[in-house]
Amino acid sequence: MSSASNSRITRRRLMGTALAAGSSALIFGVRVGFSQTTGPFSLPPLPYAEDALIPVISSTTIGFHYGKHHKAYVDNLNKAVEGTEWKDKSLGDIVKATFGDQRKTTIYNNAAQAWNHTFYWNSMRPSGGGEPAGIIADHVKDSFGDYTKFRQEFATAAVTQFGSGWVWLAQGPGKKLVILKTANADTPMVRGTTCLLTCDVWEHAYYLDYQNRRLDYVNAWLDKLVNWEFASQQIAA
Repeated sequence: MSSASNSRITRRRLMGTALAAGSSALIFGVRVGFSQTTGPFSLPPLPYAEDALIPVISSTTIGFHYGKHHKAYVDNLNKAVEGTEWKDKSLGDIVKATFGDQRKTTIYNNAAQAWNHTFYWNSMRPSGGGEPAGIIADHVKDSFGDYTKFRQEFATAAVTQFGSGWVWLAQGPGKKLVILKTANADTPMVRGTTCLLTCDVWEHAYYLDYQNRRLDYVNAWLDKLVNWEFASQQIAA
């Protein structure tokens, strides 16, 4: 193997290690990870290397999705809040305060998409998926009857979300878990709902790998990527 090839591989491994180490607080501490207090906002590092979710999600998809789409939301948000009262607010505060205000649609859409995407990256991990264990398993059983019923309901919500959007596992009133779907940039957190997991069903999340087969993407996401440890950390006591 050439020295140039060795150099590329070494840089790739170092980048993956740095990304994982730099975002460890995000993986199991979303409330810390989302606590950037004021703008200008920065693109948070992925919790893993870009090729870590292969074969479910390719590095090409991650490269475009994270490096282009997510980055664009962050960049556009910074432009939209520059010189306004929102430049000194936290991302979460901006999302909540601009929700439903037609005059602040641009700010809301970009802030919410920046928040949603960071939550999505942390909702996955390499070698994840399958049935949960521990406290989250107890909540799933109590709320849905069993994991199979949860899985069916989650997949159905994902494939029946018309157009672009998100499907969420969230904790609703009475601490019960619920499955919700939102369109475009909308997020349950603006309504005081505790988000536990989300799967992005915008086409840019899966089209390069699955074309129009959204169900195949969602099934693979559930079976091999779901980060149940992250979901457990979000559960309200």
